[in-house]
Amino acid sequence: MMLTLSQQLTNLFSQFTLEFILEAALNTLSLSAIGCSVGLLMGFLIACLRQTRHPLFLPLRAVAIVAVELLRRIPFLVTLFLMFFLFQGFGYSLSFYVIALISVCLIASAYMAEIFRTGFESVSHTQIEAAQTLNFSYRQIVLYVILPQAWKVVIPPAFSFMVSFIKDTALASQLGVVELTFSAKILISRGYSEFLIYGVILLIYFAMSYPLSLVGQRLERRLASPGTAAARVPASMTNPLSPLSPP
Repeated sequence: MMLTLSQQLTNLFSQFTLEFILEAALNTLSLSAIGCSVGLLMGFLIACLRQTRHPLFLPLRAVAIVAVELLRRIPFLVTLFLMFFLFQGFGYSLSFYVIALISVCLIASAYMAEIFRTGFESVSHTQIEAAQTLNFSYRQIVLYVILPQAWKVVIPPAFSFMVSFIKDTALASQLGVVELTFSAKILISRGYSEFLIYGVILLIYFAMSYPLSLVGQRLERRLASPGTAAARVPASMTNPLSPLSPP
């Protein structure tokens, strides 16, 4: 039974409904925040692994390349259900939220790995060769030669991905995770107007993603201006002919 507009507004701002929407919003935020955090860490490590040519790491490097290429080409919804049936098949009764969290971490790691790889490859190979000539370890090359310059390339697409990722977590509702989109379906089934509920959900998604996009734009402008991290790299690091001793 459809409620009147005044009844809907009264019920919408009741403590029970607000707590329900807040819990759903927190689930969306936690999926996004944990997924992006794990994605940043794992993406960086995978990108480093893909850059190394050490024979000991070649098998892991091959696995990383296959995993990244595979996950980037499978729809998130398919990954979500694959994880669900995989754990079910092995007899693990994980909650829908945990399965969704594992899925978003995998997807975020794959995309962030590709973003970091692009950033790493933007650094001139002559600088890396110069550092190797000066007996820099791989860790020193990454920390002192690659990262200070790669951030300029990594930051814009990374923030763009994170903003988009907040919206993509809505697909977790297909598994039964009570996040914002799923909460909207529940409220509509209780007599609320679709326009009203989805309008509220739209505003919440906007409130989550817009500040993040502003931070990304600000960082992008700072990185594009003189005096940024990329511009502050010592001349000895950016000039392969400059005399340099390892830090």
